[in-house]
Amino acid sequence: MKIRILGSAAGGGFPQWNCNCFNCHRMRTGAIRATPRTQSSIGVSTDNRRWVLLNTSPDIRAQLEAFPAILPRQGKRDTGVAAIIYMDSQLDHTTGLLMLREGCPHQIYCTDSVYDDLTTGFPVFRILQSWNGGIERHRIVANEAFTISEIGDLRFTPIPLTSKAPPYSPHRDNPQPGDNIGLVIEDLTCDKRVFYAPGLGVVEEHLMSLMREADCLLVDGTFWREDEMTFAGVGSKPASAMGHLPQSGAGGMIEVLNQFSKPRKILIHINNTNPILDKDSPERAELTRQHIEVAYDGMELEFSR
Repeated sequence: MKIRILGSAAGGGFPQWNCNCFNCHRMRTGAIRATPRTQSSIGVSTDNRRWVLLNTSPDIRAQLEAFPAILPRQGKRDTGVAAIIYMDSQLDHTTGLLMLREGCPHQIYCTDSVYDDLTTGFPVFRILQSWNGGIERHRIVANEAFTISEIGDLRFTPIPLTSKAPPYSPHRDNPQPGDNIGLVIEDLTCDKRVFYAPGLGVVEEHLMSLMREADCLLVDGTFWREDEMTFAGVGSKPASAMGHLPQSGAGGMIEVLNQFSKPRKILIHINNTNPILDKDSPERAELTRQHIEVAYDGMELEFSR
């Protein structure tokens, strides 16, 4: 199994286009040892030719162009994108589908609540009907494993996560079980498992055993601290209200991840305000001490026997 980190940042990327916070300002002036990041999305494959995209960020076109293995190989029109799975219906995870309209019809896998959001509040699925039929939707259900015909040696199991639907969603204040999922990704040929959850606000009991047995955890790295937006001077909402578990503090992501000895631990979906973006920061040093990695655009992971 191969995983390509197409984008590793939270919404807005890094530096964020309209932000002059401590990190973004220093990034633009060359005063920080860090790398730019596009918005979160990954690709998964077993043959390095056919890929499943997990989310399509607004930066998806640039992400694909920077990834030779997924670019056209034959014929006048071609792509390595075999299917797309949506973890939720957030704008920074779905808007990129509009950039892929020339490749319709796309094979889309999503829950009922995500499908409802993307046909009503943000009707991207209906908009794309004018491009070669738009999408071919495949229904996924929490805790029910599924495979994708073009990549039959991968198995995906959607795991429900506690979260909220996007602000535009008709059921924003009425959470549904499929609003936000994590995915257990299994390579059936080598018996390796990755747990992917870029929007992990609460680590509930049902997640503990599957995280413990995974070979790799690719999980929410949005914020370092609960009050980060206020501390950075760019907002007022705490991390928990935005559906994210900060790394630091009692019950934070570091404390959670320290309970697991088997898996490789990698943070993804990193907000532009997070001090771990600075490779020389004490926060980044703390992650290194705890054997926790920070994902970056273009990072590649490979799992085999």
